[in-house]
Amino acid sequence: MGKTTTEVYWTAIRHPKFGDRPLYLAATKQGLCRITWPNESLDTLTTWVVKHIPGAILINDQEPLSEYVGQLKEYLEGTRQTFDLPLDMRGTKFQTAVWQALARIPYGETRSYSDIAGEVGSPAAVRAVGTANGANPIPIVVPCHRVIGKNSALTGFRGGLQVKQELLRLEGFEDFTLKGHARFQF
Repeated sequence: MGKTTTEVYWTAIRHPKFGDRPLYLAATKQGLCRITWPNESLDTLTTWVVKHIPGAILINDQEPLSEYVGQLKEYLEGTRQTFDLPLDMRGTKFQTAVWQALARIPYGETRSYSDIAGEVGSPAAVRAVGTANGANPIPIVVPCHRVIGKNSALTGFRGGLQVKQELLRLEGFEDFTLKGHARFQF
């Protein structure tokens, strides 16, 4: 019996919000499966794909990703508040429950890690929620940047706290504390 393969299309986009650092996007036939942060490389994308999608064949082609790219750019320009995209989320049962809870946080609103823990039925699992939040493979579309500390502080963030701050500002949210980090311009 032959080995099953999965085509994974990928592309890079650039946006002034991130300077000249690209975001890499990848999708299968089922939907968007990965977006990297501007502090991550193409190697980060390919390593994730190889680990999570057995038999993946990476194909650099923006055409199959045009809707994903278009909606992401609209969000970054401030003209889109929700995404209407098929997603191919790959993670544990707990991770996907956390990511689904993140996806329900409305534009311009935030939740604490303990809020999310309660929502997924594990109120004592605040640290596990933080770990699942950090493992979110589809940031921005699945808005992990909308999760903040209970005291409104911006805490650890895989994309960098400055990116989290910029995304929250884009959504009109100003009431937070950025401990130990000055505002950063790309």
